[in-house]
Amino acid sequence: MAAVVGIRAWPRPVVLALGTLLVAVCYYAAGRLGLTQQLVAEGAVVTPIWPPTGLAVTCLLLFGPACVPGIAVGALLVVASITPPGPAAIGVVAGNTAAPVCAYLMLRSVGFRTDLARIRDGLALVFLGALAAMLISSGAGVGMLALGGKLPAGDVWFVWLAWWVGDAMGVVIVTPLLLLLYRARRAPPRGRWGEAAVLVVAAGVLVPLATYSRVSMLFLVYPLLIWAALRFQLAGSMPCALLASVMATVAAGDDAGSFGRLTDVEVMVKLQAFNGTMALTALLLSSVISEQLHTRRSVERACQELVEALQHLSAGTPPGPHRRTEDDAPGAPGGEAAPGGS
Repeated sequence: MAAVVGIRAWPRPVVLALGTLLVAVCYYAAGRLGLTQQLVAEGAVVTPIWPPTGLAVTCLLLFGPACVPGIAVGALLVVASITPPGPAAIGVVAGNTAAPVCAYLMLRSVGFRTDLARIRDGLALVFLGALAAMLISSGAGVGMLALGGKLPAGDVWFVWLAWWVGDAMGVVIVTPLLLLLYRARRAPPRGRWGEAAVLVVAAGVLVPLATYSRVSMLFLVYPLLIWAALRFQLAGSMPCALLASVMATVAAGDDAGSFGRLTDVEVMVKLQAFNGTMALTALLLSSVISEQLHTRRSVERACQELVEALQHLSAGTPPGPHRRTEDDAPGAPGGEAAPGGS
């Protein structure tokens, strides 16, 4: 506690500078991690999932616009590590910074809640935070590369599509996981540990089998996602989705499994279609189930309160707080609250 108080007592510029540095380092690390799974299609290098976009959106949702400088610095470091400085690089940095900010503003305008316990939150994250906002980063990046003569005109649309989907998948897959980790406060009930262990074993067997089998068996992932979403909601479905996406990306990069004997374009299209449908299934199904569970608990609480109220009325005693006050002050006559009671 003393350490926390000490940090809060630091001058505000120092706190902002440390926060900017931390966000920039995390963004750069996420970018380097995403670049480990590059794919080459039509001579262009693309990443099926771009984790920094999910990280940037998460930071903005949790900590607000103060994270914008850190996002810009991190994007600049990532771009500088793969291409020499120039107008095209500045345009890419600007697009990668503006897209998460736009996603944050749109999500905030529709009342987005970071617990993702409502279907409207899942839909908002997909269609506003991912698909709509990431048009900015992909458009700015590809546009600047094309204007700078670094991208052939015939490859513009394909590279733009791959860039857009990669950024969007970063938001759809990475953002829910980071929000889930941030909100993690307690362990699941003991009765779920056995089922969770079985789910982990099943994922460890089925996902490699589905992605590396020469027979097209990617469909085996979906029953696993449904099971995880039904029983564990986001805590189960999103890690499974991330594992399946990473394994599919590695298999595609190795031309293994169902991605073998395909052209570069066919590999990219198949991989992006798989990642997109799988991530959407995991996120939206988990949001629907969480909302239904929340509604059921609310109804159960309301029914319990109604039953208690009817019992008090039938017994001739006041329901609710008056009865508790009477219990707290037994000497108060006629069920009235004792002096000083709440």
